[in-house]
Order: sequence, then structure tokens, then C-alpha cells
Amino acid sequence: MNDSATEVNNTAAKVESATIGEQDSSSNFSGRYGEVLTNLNKTLDTVDWSQMGRIGKATGILVAVIVAQILIKGVLDTINLLPVIPGLLELLGVIIVGQWSWKNLTTSEKRNAVVGKIQELRKEYLG
Repeated sequence: MNDSATEVNNTAAKVESATIGEQDSSSNFSGRYGEVLTNLNKTLDTVDWSQMGRIGKATGILVAVIVAQILIKGVLDTINLLPVIPGLLELLGVIIVGQWSWKNLTTSEKRNAVVGKIQELRKEYLG
């Protein structure tokens, strides 16, 4: 009976030491976290925020573009997982290109009109 009582006491001691060790590590983490936040706040206080207007806008636009690309990739990956949809989308693309070509490229007048539109757009955007 003494052996089992000693074993229970040893187990209880191990549990207590583990609990104390966890509390020490959590308080150590809390202290480190507080120090990091204090240093971060001091650094941010030294920044001249009046110059951040353009940089903030550019950063915001960049972040928005990155998020949009991630969302678009997710949607396209989801569509690709469906077995029939990618083939149907390819077929739809071929049909649309065929219709546009038939409408705009069948005669020389229509082809010249398309070339003229392209040259106008080029002059408008490239100068």
C-alpha cells in the first residue's frame, strides 16, 4: 500500500510541476509580448504620418489587387474541380470567337473597319 501511495504522490507532484511550468511559460510569453508591443508603439510614434498619404493609397491598392487575385484563383480552381464545367467553358469560348469572327472578319470592308478601330484605340491610348 505504501508503494501505491508513493506513486500517487509522485504523480501529483509531476502534475503540479507541469502546471507551474506552464504558468511560468505563459507569464514569460505575456512579458515578451508586452515588450514587443511597447517597442512597436515607440517605433510607430516616431513615423511622420503626414507623408503616408500616397504610400498608404498605393499599399491599399496593392493589397486589394492581391486579395482579388487570390479570390479569382479560388473561384477558378473550384470551377476546375467540377468535371463538366471546364469543357463547357472552352466550348463557349470557341463559339464566341467564331461568332465574332463571322460578324467582323468575313468581308474585306469588315476587316478594314476592325483594323481602323484598332488604330483609333491605339492613337487614343498611346498618343
